[in-house]
Amino acid sequence: MVRRIVNYLNREQGGLHQAALLLGLSSLASQVLGLVRDRMLAAEFGAGDMLDVYYASFRIPDFIFVCVGSFLAITVIIPVLVQKLDSSKEEAKKFLGGMLTFFLATTIVVDVIALLFMPWIAEIIAPGFSSEKTELLIVFSRILLLSPLLLGMSNLFGAITQSYKRFLWYAASPVAYNLGIILGVVAFYPVVGPSGLVIGVVVGAFAHFVLQIPFAVGEGIVPRIFSAIDWKELGLVLRKSLPRTLALGSNQIALMFLVSLASLFAAGSISVFNLSFNLQSVPLALIGISYSVAAFPTIAGYYARGRLKEFRDCIDESLRHIIFWSLPAVSLFIVLRAQIVRTILGAGEFDWNDTRLAAAAVAFFSVAVVFQCVVQLFDRAYYSMSMAKRPVIAKLVSSGFIVLFAYFFTYYYSFFEPAFSTVYRLLKVDGISGTEVLVLPIAFTLGMSLNAIILWIYFVKDLGIKFSNELYKTIGESLAGSLTIGTVAYFTLNILSQIFNTHTTFGIFAQGLFSGLLGLFVGIVVLYMGGSRELADISYSIKHKVRGVLPISPGPENLS
Repeated sequence: MVRRIVNYLNREQGGLHQAALLLGLSSLASQVLGLVRDRMLAAEFGAGDMLDVYYASFRIPDFIFVCVGSFLAITVIIPVLVQKLDSSKEEAKKFLGGMLTFFLATTIVVDVIALLFMPWIAEIIAPGFSSEKTELLIVFSRILLLSPLLLGMSNLFGAITQSYKRFLWYAASPVAYNLGIILGVVAFYPVVGPSGLVIGVVVGAFAHFVLQIPFAVGEGIVPRIFSAIDWKELGLVLRKSLPRTLALGSNQIALMFLVSLASLFAAGSISVFNLSFNLQSVPLALIGISYSVAAFPTIAGYYARGRLKEFRDCIDESLRHIIFWSLPAVSLFIVLRAQIVRTILGAGEFDWNDTRLAAAAVAFFSVAVVFQCVVQLFDRAYYSMSMAKRPVIAKLVSSGFIVLFAYFFTYYYSFFEPAFSTVYRLLKVDGISGTEVLVLPIAFTLGMSLNAIILWIYFVKDLGIKFSNELYKTIGESLAGSLTIGTVAYFTLNILSQIFNTHTTFGIFAQGLFSGLLGLFVGIVVLYMGGSRELADISYSIKHKVRGVLPISPGPENLS
């Protein structure tokens, strides 16, 4: 039985849509567990001091992981590793061994420095925290310093599985990560107290890493921890990675700034911000990340071999599918925001005021999903071309504007109040306390839209191409479908509110579920009658995935 499972995990996934579908389904499992995790945290603590500290404690470890780990990012490692594997496995092992040795040495040094200076760093991360919350933040952050080490090693081993297009190993790791966090809530927290929450995170990070090992062992490509470093080769990788590190680092700084501002607001503001951010991450992971990750090995291969037409076609096709699926998802998230938040988070200590604020934040964050999905694809396209300068510029500009928007919206709120008040009335949060936190998702969404626009303009300019008419047709079809889905879902909500008891979890879940399903059904019928190519592509891919046949054909194969 174990061998059969391992053999299944080792299967190569070849087609673009099949790989994206596989990653999407695995991501769905991970996201479901993530929602279970958030529900447990919200029910246990509510949007208050404990969750504020918990979420704030991720900021420094995440920043370290992004800054150090991204120096050896998968998007940079995979193209080099593919070339090494074309030569010999031994060359690939030497290359990975040197990268692993450098990563471990660097991360350990940075972790030790952060460990020593954490009391001062905590004051910067959350200046609005009381002394008790700051002390707990220091403890949590120090424990979480283990996670960058484990996740970074997982990424390096993950480059092996992705290079061989064995996406199941890669896709299973986030599931294990979330299981570890859930274990922290249900098992470690009752035994060791608050620290058990972050111990669960470390256990999840360890599981994330361990799952990447079996395939590398089976292929005989396990890098040695203490290997000689080829400094010339390392320098090449670092130079290619530096732009990405700057880009991701700037994004983390922007998020850090938003959390810092939230600490100055009412207790629970950081919790509302993070919980709603996690909810919008579901469609982002299912659509944008799944397609962009699935496409990367293929587009990198096309560009490396000079097959520019196939490279452009693959980008065009991936972009069509990303936009086609993300717009309807955004429409549903906005219309069903209250049902989503109340079903997933509305339990225990998470009260009605928290629910209304989180629902409004989800609406703002949802708009950013489309732009983030597009950014995911364009980023990987540029990295595959070794043209990382463009994503860096876009990310630096957008991160800077996120900070500026958040600052001005917070400290000059009275100037923007008339516009905000109108939007808040539409979202039914006018008159409740704590609405100041909503300026943060608004700032984030504006910044991400700017990021996507800059990259789109750059991409057209740099490649000297125009996207196909099919792409613009897809955008029109998706907008029409999204409007249909949202409208049908909205009116169905009003009808079903007379049927279901919306004061119970089951009632609110049923109301949202049937409204969403009816909206999707009508939208799909409209798209089908309009001859949607994307709908036909995914339908064909699902049928052939179930039957276990070869990759689908209309579009280029493999990654997203």
